[in-house]
Amino acid sequence: MMNRDQPVWLITGCSTGFGRELAKLVLARGWRAVVTARDASKVADIAAGHAERALVLPLDVTRRAQIDAAVAAAKQKFGRIDALVNNAGYGYLAAIEEGEDEGVRALFEANVFGLIDMTKAVLPLMRAQRSGLIVNISSIGGLVSQAATGYYHATKFAVEGLSESLAAELRPLGIDVLIVEPGPFRTNWAGPSLKRAAAQIDAYAATAGERRKQIDARTGTQPGDPVRAGQAIIDAALSDAPPLRLLLGKVALESARRKLDSLRKDFDAWEATTLGADYPKGAG
Repeated sequence: MMNRDQPVWLITGCSTGFGRELAKLVLARGWRAVVTARDASKVADIAAGHAERALVLPLDVTRRAQIDAAVAAAKQKFGRIDALVNNAGYGYLAAIEEGEDEGVRALFEANVFGLIDMTKAVLPLMRAQRSGLIVNISSIGGLVSQAATGYYHATKFAVEGLSESLAAELRPLGIDVLIVEPGPFRTNWAGPSLKRAAAQIDAYAATAGERRKQIDARTGTQPGDPVRAGQAIIDAALSDAPPLRLLLGKVALESARRKLDSLRKDFDAWEATTLGADYPKGAG
């Protein structure tokens, strides 16, 4: 469980979106925050007026030396880290066949390995405290896949699986894990932060191509409010029993329920075949 007495939050990716709004909300509550971004100048304004409670640091989660330096600086200034929010990451648009090796590997470095490295760097402090909260910002795209975002889904499915195991390992040590699964929100995810494969294959125009158009068309009009999302994360963090998964937004909830229905339909329809794959009862 997270310490509630002036907790220290370390948040990655604070220049825009969820990270920025969450950092502002944490400081507005009188709590302490380590506010990070690849370009620290873009988050200096968040700390204005909170000199004693805010620490602004440059942090690229794909650079191990910066991770170690940030965790050491947080420990030196505040003595502890109560909540780690792994928010840094971005999207990538490409049909699977269109994906570029370099772009895909960079995506995994940021969205998966950066999250892993941050978590491993913070856990020794939390284990010593016997308390803490790891917040992994996933996506409804960590549960449900669509055309054009397959590689992004792959990173978020990885985060989901990793987080489930992490929760099992950390629960006995007094540390909770919260997977956050937003639907479409008015962040920079579909705007300046979004990366795309350079080449497009005509055969995927009706699938990946159409989805690209939908994403571009809705930019700036998504139903999700990042400020309300930040408050929802804080509400979950303050719960006596934080959920393993927190869906954010109506689109996320409806998509997740459709996925559950789809899974049940396949499982039930093929139950006999599934059970028939075991050795017969009583067989040696």
